[in-house]
Amino acid sequence: MANSITVYKLDHQGRETWRYSGTALARGETWLRLEAFFNGLEGDAGYIIWQHGDRFVEYFYTDRWYNIFEIHHATTDVIKGWYCNITYPATITADSVSWRDLALDVWISPVGEVRLLDEDEFADLPIEVETRSRALAAVDELQSQIARREEPFDKLR
Repeated sequence: MANSITVYKLDHQGRETWRYSGTALARGETWLRLEAFFNGLEGDAGYIIWQHGDRFVEYFYTDRWYNIFEIHHATTDVIKGWYCNITYPATITADSVSWRDLALDVWISPVGEVRLLDEDEFADLPIEVETRSRALAAVDELQSQIARREEPFDKLR
């Protein structure tokens, strides 16, 4: 199953903002789960400390308006939390995944505390009412999954 996947993060207009590689772990008709290792800017965001080598188990969907990044500590592999990007549905091919970011993010701590992030950025996006509505519905969907402890939130402490 394992094969190299290039991940393309795009802005809301479809312009590439980041690219990295991962390894496919599993696939379904409308989803892809992969593993990647953090190589971005390190720092303390107040709710997570980003470190090189943090292991990400990433879930992408062609029929959902979000993705989920399960973040594991670089040396202990303990789950730091889940970072969910609100996005247009992903485009998944045999060797790549691309996703268009809608700025709004959801952070879930290992004990289930939920934070909505970047609301101002989201409010400023020049997007259609329908897109805005779908993005907000995606936040509700994630909160329901967290409450039901659906995968990958079944690992909450």
